[in-house]
Amino acid sequence: MPMPIVFQFARVAFLVVAVQASIANTAIAANGDFAGLVDIDGGRKMYLECRGAGSPVVVLEAGLRNRADVWSVRPEAGDAVFPAVAGFTRVCAYDRPGTTLGTDRLSRSDPVPMPRTAENAVSDLHALLQAGAIPAPYVLVGHSTGGLIIRLYASTYPKEVAGLVLVDAISEGLQTAMTPEHWGIYERLLLVDPPKELAHYKDLETIDFDASFDQMRRATKCTGLAPIPLIVISKSRPFEIPPGLPAWLPAALEGAWAAGQRELVQLLPNTPHLIATHSSHYVQIEQPKLVIDSIRELVDAVRGRIRQLAR
Repeated sequence: MPMPIVFQFARVAFLVVAVQASIANTAIAANGDFAGLVDIDGGRKMYLECRGAGSPVVVLEAGLRNRADVWSVRPEAGDAVFPAVAGFTRVCAYDRPGTTLGTDRLSRSDPVPMPRTAENAVSDLHALLQAGAIPAPYVLVGHSTGGLIIRLYASTYPKEVAGLVLVDAISEGLQTAMTPEHWGIYERLLLVDPPKELAHYKDLETIDFDASFDQMRRATKCTGLAPIPLIVISKSRPFEIPPGLPAWLPAALEGAWAAGQRELVQLLPNTPHLIATHSSHYVQIEQPKLVIDSIRELVDAVRGRIRQLAR
């Protein structure tokens, strides 16, 4: 039975839009600076920024509830991470749903139901990189919760990842280093309950860390981490804990966090462990040069390996 003419026109219009979207997405990898929305699977759009040129592409994964532009916050001295890395290779950062910069600059990506897990974030990132035609291999750089996400990405898509930089990354070792009671209180007070300044943001990012840590443990057991260049950067100054929290929390958190950092260093042999001697948790803002130099080291290592294989 012939298709009614109205449906034929609708189908043609749909194909034209799909092709235009595909062309626009492909242009992200080919052209220079890009900042905008990219269509991913399921009709969702995610916000992506890319600058610079060259391979490998560096992908910056922000911490819990942080937008892409946390990597562009100008420090007191020196360059921010995002523009500095764009000076020596192509670099991309993106907004996960529900993230913020401050209290009024909310995620530019489409909202999704919360809570989410690290696996959800990995699926989103993979779909975004594929839709944007961002070519592998990637050097993945993750701060805090972003470190957990990029580790799971590397275990899930090992052929796409050429190196990792973990910037004071959260580890499943944090959970095991705390008592169940202390972990539950810490998770609820600082990781789940929204800050009062963001109570108006109903789509605020919430991560199920219990489920996410289990996902990471399973991936570690099944596939592990490929022998790629890895650098672990850890803070030296204590977390800035909001007032009114339990008196035991600062000491318990600092001890458990340090234990989690040591576990990250042991993921691969001979992993450099860099201590940010002038930083608390946001090392990329307080000591951006340390992060920039670590990224450059991995980019140079990957390029050297590619040259060797080409001989």
